[in-house]
Amino acid sequence: MRPRVRSALLSVTAAALALPLVTAPTSQASPPPPPRTGFEAGAGARWTALPEEQRFLAAVDRASDRVSMTRIGTTEQGRPLQLVTIGTARTSHTVLLICSQHGDEPSGREACLTTIRDLAYAKDAATSRFLARTTVLVVPTANPDGRAAHTRGNADGVDINRDHIALRTAEGRALAAVIRDHRPDVVHDLHEYDATPPYYDKALLALWPRNLNTHARVHDEARTLSESYVRPAAERAGHTTGVYGIWTDPATGEPVKQVAGDGQERILRNTAGLKHAVGLLVETRVTPLTEAEKEDAALNNRRRVRTHLVALGSLFRYSDARRGSIEATTTTARREGLADRGPVHVGGADNDPAEPAEVIQDPPCAYRLSPEQYADVRDELALHGVRARPDGDGSALVPLRQSRRALVALLLDARAAYRITTGQPATAC
Repeated sequence: MRPRVRSALLSVTAAALALPLVTAPTSQASPPPPPRTGFEAGAGARWTALPEEQRFLAAVDRASDRVSMTRIGTTEQGRPLQLVTIGTARTSHTVLLICSQHGDEPSGREACLTTIRDLAYAKDAATSRFLARTTVLVVPTANPDGRAAHTRGNADGVDINRDHIALRTAEGRALAAVIRDHRPDVVHDLHEYDATPPYYDKALLALWPRNLNTHARVHDEARTLSESYVRPAAERAGHTTGVYGIWTDPATGEPVKQVAGDGQERILRNTAGLKHAVGLLVETRVTPLTEAEKEDAALNNRRRVRTHLVALGSLFRYSDARRGSIEATTTTARREGLADRGPVHVGGADNDPAEPAEVIQDPPCAYRLSPEQYADVRDELALHGVRARPDGDGSALVPLRQSRRALVALLLDARAAYRITTGQPATAC
């Protein structure tokens, strides 16, 4: 077993409990103590305000040469979209954390902020080895306008987690560029949900990419992350767990019905899978679990954050222990798109077989876009990392023989539910 990231895990657990930091008296020359979030300062009674987040991240950036920050976009209301990079060397293994795409789901953001700090300040050898082999990327607030307003959608009311194909929002475009440019091996998406007792009331729910175009090895790695790492770790910490989107009979544990979590390509965990990353959605329960949590909102808030932190700790253990398998999987998936063969599914999921009409059995070798179409979607194709061959008249040919082969059809085929335009199937390429 490779070394575990023990110091970081212990640190984030303390942060999740929102315990006050107790430090010994220091000399004037001693470095300042690590910064604290507004959530920690309030012992979980309030969430970190956006100005506090900016001061917190700036302090971490100044204090640690492991950390760098980049502005990757600007929201409709002028707030920065930021990417934090944590690592000590250029590595081929990258983990991306997307925090609080929904502005009314703040606990994932709090977990991400303290994780950034704890990885930046950790002094133990195991964390140093981990960061020498792994680059951790974090988008700490993926929806700043929604967070400011405490709304699910962004300033225009758009659900960002339904915009990872169309890329009509500044937030969705920024995240697509990060995935294109950094090619993360793992994408961990942090959310929250409202319980529906007794069928849907676990402390933590997780789900892998269900889209049928996800490479089989990527799908299996994501399910391994969920079923062998995240959920067992949460259960060891005393949290109940389940599969996101599935109501279960409390007496038998058998599925009752599916209420969410399908194979839609526009949802981040599915988009990540289509782009050959091991994508995982993790949801913690907003609804209080105990009478004490009902009476004390801060207690409930701390449990929500703590559950996310346990999941993040298991993610780092997974990444460290299965590094070779993960990299082999994502590399294989990226290369196999170049073969240009096999069907493309425009419907169905791994637990819902596609109907015959939802399968493009013999996809064309390319899609032709008119000059008007190409002018309209060229930026979106580029953000997705999809290659097009422009012609002199302004039209373009988009071949399927490329790494993101299935994504091409989902973007351009008339049968795809979330296509960005309808390309003309090409008979000669």
